[in-house]
Amino acid sequence: MHFPLNPSVPRKRLDLNMKDGQMQRGQQWLEELLKLSAIPSTVVSEKQEDCYWMTIDESNLTPEQIAILVGPDGNVLDAVQYLCNTVLNIAHEQEEPTHYTVELNGYRIRRQQELRSMAEYAAEQARMTGVEFELKSLSSAERRQVHSFLSEYEDIETYSQGQEPDRRLVVRLR
Repeated sequence: MHFPLNPSVPRKRLDLNMKDGQMQRGQQWLEELLKLSAIPSTVVSEKQEDCYWMTIDESNLTPEQIAILVGPDGNVLDAVQYLCNTVLNIAHEQEEPTHYTVELNGYRIRRQQELRSMAEYAAEQARMTGVEFELKSLSSAERRQVHSFLSEYEDIETYSQGQEPDRRLVVRLR
């Protein structure tokens, strides 16, 4: 299924003065996807440090619709976010792609806290045992977050190994 972008929004590369246009483009695309999925909702967008944070307004959604959009272990929300990032970056000639984070019902915030706890636990295990510690079953975006969390630790390094869908993040002492 193809989800076209709003034709009134230009598809050409946006210059630095038009960064808000990228945020608006993401918001419009996500609202259109929701409408086509028969779960219409508004989206609130906000510029974060390194991405556009797009929150689906759940006030008019049923608990069943929220559960469907989040999916088991966030799989559906991850898929929507992946599609959003892929579709909205495909036609751009930017050096760095624009990153979009799709949030619903506080899932991403809760998951980020879980990932930080997992990262801290893995670092502590690597320190205590001196043995590499593997974190499995993380999406590529989640692995990126854990790499980022642990980059703050001078005595710890991380790398990913394996092939999708069995790619793992490894934590070890430097």
